[in-house]
Amino acid sequence: MENFLNIDWSVFTSLDAWIFGLGIFALRVSNSAIDTIRILFMVRGKRMLSWICAFLVSLIYIVVISSVLSDLRNPLIIIMYSSGYATGNVLGMWLEDKLALGHLQLTIISNTLGTALAETLRENGFAVTEIPARGKDGMVTVLQCDVHRKQLAVIETLAQKVDPNSFITAEEVRPVRRGFWRSIK
Repeated sequence: MENFLNIDWSVFTSLDAWIFGLGIFALRVSNSAIDTIRILFMVRGKRMLSWICAFLVSLIYIVVISSVLSDLRNPLIIIMYSSGYATGNVLGMWLEDKLALGHLQLTIISNTLGTALAETLRENGFAVTEIPARGKDGMVTVLQCDVHRKQLAVIETLAQKVDPNSFITAEEVRPVRRGFWRSIK
């Protein structure tokens, strides 16, 4: 703790310290982003991809943390390490959203246009199960549609065109066996 209290403020004026600090920042961003993706691969049962990400995360972490701990008097690298971690988490979430890995089970509830919506979805290559149900104000149609996450926007657009009042929820699912999964275009 003594070294930590004896801070070297002169690093803020050193170009070398800034370059080193930015390197720590970049490595920590990469580390956190890969770790976020690793967790998603793990949850989705992608063993090999999860293993590769875990290996990279560990390797980067060892290099970065040893660099930070070697000079606790340097507040710049501590700040860069911390901000790299925070930025990496956000970047990892953004990347995961862009990759849109996995599958969703959509539940679409329509008060009056369920059959028309189901037919539109089928015409666009989606498998849909129609279920008659009773809602708060009477009979409704519940549509179940399992899709790749990348196709969510397509379903939302189609539903909005046919029935702007439809209610849509999505749950992440893992396909177990059989069934129809539309190929991604």
